[in-house]
This record gives sequence, structure tokens and C-alpha cells, in this order.
Amino acid sequence: MRPILLQGHERSLTQIKFNREGDLLFSCSKDHIINVWFTHNGERLGTYDGHNGTVWTVDVDSNSEFMVSGSADNTLRLWNVATGKCLFKWEFPTAVKRVAFNEDDDQVVCITEQRMGHQGAIRVFNINREGDGTKQSKEPLYMFHPIGSKATVCAFSFQPGIIITGHESGKIALFDVKTGDEVNNNERAHNDVVTDLQLSPDRTYFITSSKDKSARLHDTKSLMVLKTYPTETPLNSAALAPKRPYVLLGGGQEAMSVTTTSLRQGKFETRFWHKIFEEEVGRVKGHFGPVNTIAVHPAGTTYASGGEDGFVRVHHFDDSYWRAKPYGDLEILE
Repeated sequence: MRPILLQGHERSLTQIKFNREGDLLFSCSKDHIINVWFTHNGERLGTYDGHNGTVWTVDVDSNSEFMVSGSADNTLRLWNVATGKCLFKWEFPTAVKRVAFNEDDDQVVCITEQRMGHQGAIRVFNINREGDGTKQSKEPLYMFHPIGSKATVCAFSFQPGIIITGHESGKIALFDVKTGDEVNNNERAHNDVVTDLQLSPDRTYFITSSKDKSARLHDTKSLMVLKTYPTETPLNSAALAPKRPYVLLGGGQEAMSVTTTSLRQGKFETRFWHKIFEEEVGRVKGHFGPVNTIAVHPAGTTYASGGEDGFVRVHHFDDSYWRAKPYGDLEILE
């Protein structure tokens, strides 16, 4: 499984994201730049310039028409994917740490940071898809402040009007966006900061990663922990592999400790775990620092990882990955 090395960022990666077809990969970084790449050969298609601070987060709609990004420059931006033009900019008092489209692509949720006397906030904006996309409302459709531990990650649930959040305390919760009420929570989902949240295709379950050195699979409605994948290093990202019963985990020793840590000790690998049996089945090395973000192609044919080292590595799975019996000698009927 020889990787394609994508060199287009000068600083560490913060998030990477495939579009729905999987032919494009979007990457954002602390160097203020968003890149888009062709998945099959790693060629850079273009860049989205305009942010004046670390770009923490990106998401792309299901038609690859619009992209949203959130940055340390305290803005949420809407982009035209094809032209690279910034269509609209929302400004806030603090940094935008996470953005996500809903299933219908007509709403975006974002988390802004708690800092300098400003409360952390979750805002939902309507996305006006008429015309060229430049006529958007500056005011959020809904806005609320989660009480207690600040939110770090978020996504729309399969339930209308419900948002899933992960928090600094390790809590995961469900919020009603209209009222701002916390309708369900699991205070003990993790024991430390929730660093990533990625949904299954039908949004009925999701995986989270945490600084507590574990990733967990949760039921979206009950928030019950279904499976746990423990490791010996803090985790920054976790992804689900479509069509195969695997989860992919990425992390490694904290960035500030990298200079005093050898590659072997740092555990800078992408780890593959069996989703059902909760057993580690393999590791892929390559990054020269912690793995900050992982994404899997919607068809499950490819995965990509972005590191503290500034590189994106794209891996196309070999035939052996598909030939392996994921359930041992058990015969599983589709």
C-alpha cells in the first residue's frame, strides 16, 4: 500500500475531508491555506486563499458545490468549490473550531471558542442556495451557549433539529437547536478532551477520539457506548471504514514532546481496529509527527491522513485488504 505524498502545506494539518464522490480531498492547515486535491493521483487542483489565521475546519456539501471553513481569524466562510471564490463571510468574537453541513446541505453548524470573556457558542446558519450563493443572512437561525464544559466538535444528527457535540470534559451530548436545551448526554463518554467526531453514512452511530487515549463507537440516539478501542497514546482523529468492519485511529505523543521523542516511541501511526471485535489488526507508519486528522473515501477504497509534519498521505487499499476475511472463518450474510 504505497502512499501518495501530498506536499502543499507549510505547517501542520488540522482537518482533511473527502467529498461525497471521493474524487476530491480537501485539506486545511495552520498555514492559513485550504487545498483541494485529486484523490486518484494526488495532483493539487487548487487553493482557497483568504483566511488570516489557522484554518481549523472544513466541510463540503454533497454536490461539491459549496464548501465552508472555520478559522482562528474569527470567521466562518462559504466558498464556491469550482472557482475558489469566497462567497460570504461571517465574523465572530472568537475562533471557529468546527463546521459541518446538515444532510440536506441547507444548514451549517459551527462552534466558536470560549475565550477573552466570550462564551463558547453553537450557531446554525441557513445556506441560501439560490443564485450564486453570495446572498446569505449574517444572523444565525439558531444560537445557544452550552453550559459547563465547552464544545470542541459537532455534527447534525439523523434526528431533525438535533446536534451532536463532543466536549472538553469528555462528555458527548445532544442539543435541540431551536431551544438550546441539552436533550441527552453521556458525561462519561471519555475522560479527556473529545478531539474528533465522525458519523456513519446513515448517521445512526458515530465514532469519537479523545486525549484519554481511546476511541469509542456510540449510538446516536441513546449516546450509549457500543465499542471501545484503547491505545497507549492520545488520539486526535478516528474514522469509520465503509464496507469493511474497521475503524482507523490517529494520534501520537503531543506535538510539544515530538522533538524529544523517537519515531518508534511517538507512535505516529494510523491504527486499524476491528470495529466489532475491538482488536487491533494493523498499523501504517509514515508521518514524522502526530497524526492530526484521518478521513476515509466514501466507497472505502482509500484513506488519507494529515500530520503535524505538514504532509497529507493518501493510501489506496491493496487487493489483499478486500480479500481478507474480516470475520475470520465466520460466514456473514449481507
